[in-house]
Amino acid sequence: MDPRRVLTFRAVATERSFSSAARALSLTQPAVSQQVAALEKEIGARLLAREPGGLELTAAGKVLLEHADAIAERLELAATQLAELSEAARMRLRVGAFPSALACLVPKAVARLHEQAPGAEVLIEEGGSEALAERVARGELHAAVGFQDSTLPRREHEGVERRDLLHEPFLVALPPGHRLAALDSVPVSALADEPWTAPSGSHLIARTCRAAGFEPRLVSILRDPLAMRALVSQGLAVTLVPRLVADALEGIELRPIEGPGPERDVYAMIPAGGRHPLAESIVAAFAAVAAQL
Repeated sequence: MDPRRVLTFRAVATERSFSSAARALSLTQPAVSQQVAALEKEIGARLLAREPGGLELTAAGKVLLEHADAIAERLELAATQLAELSEAARMRLRVGAFPSALACLVPKAVARLHEQAPGAEVLIEEGGSEALAERVARGELHAAVGFQDSTLPRREHEGVERRDLLHEPFLVALPPGHRLAALDSVPVSALADEPWTAPSGSHLIARTCRAAGFEPRLVSILRDPLAMRALVSQGLAVTLVPRLVADALEGIELRPIEGPGPERDVYAMIPAGGRHPLAESIVAAFAAVAAQL
């Protein structure tokens, strides 16, 4: 199949109109019609049917449209990556991470990268693991840091290569002077009557509370670890925090969890192919910082 005809068919299928597709492609309507007709002849099947309500995709048309969308997406990614081959773009790196990684791991890794590549310019963005993976696969981010609950099946993202960085336990975060701060370790069940702050009502913190036999009484839902620290430091809530941010949480009491507690796997993500020249360097910096935590 001629890929140009496939993309012309995609425009018609998307617009559901030959004339609208022609305008979008800056072609004449006869030229668009001829390309679609030639494509149908190539594959030996009708792709579009004229119905009272307008153009409709045939079964063959629906199948081909999925492939046409994939071709267009791949060409868009290629255009993005080729544009970045200029010298300025080669030194401009876009990195994403979840909030607690941004509070510790990522800044230290970027500082390491600057030692190796002083001219590097790093744009850092926040996001959830799934959204970050999608942006890495589309070429919008050159690298990212995600995490998953260690008790769940290993997560792999389509179009992304995963590099494991660390296996991380959580700690109990208590207000200063809290009655349980005298303990060397704190069972989660001992916090059943406390007000809680957590990233969501379904996050692994909430799941840990339920596994300990109680429903957490959430007084706030926050993703920012520093905002959570502020609540805990004022005696307004307790929570569980990842070891990754322990050094940044001054003014609160941190204790190991007694018995089973949540753990998560932190990992780096880079595109499966066509990587930025500095992508491997930033992942190596992530790994070096993670090894010291």
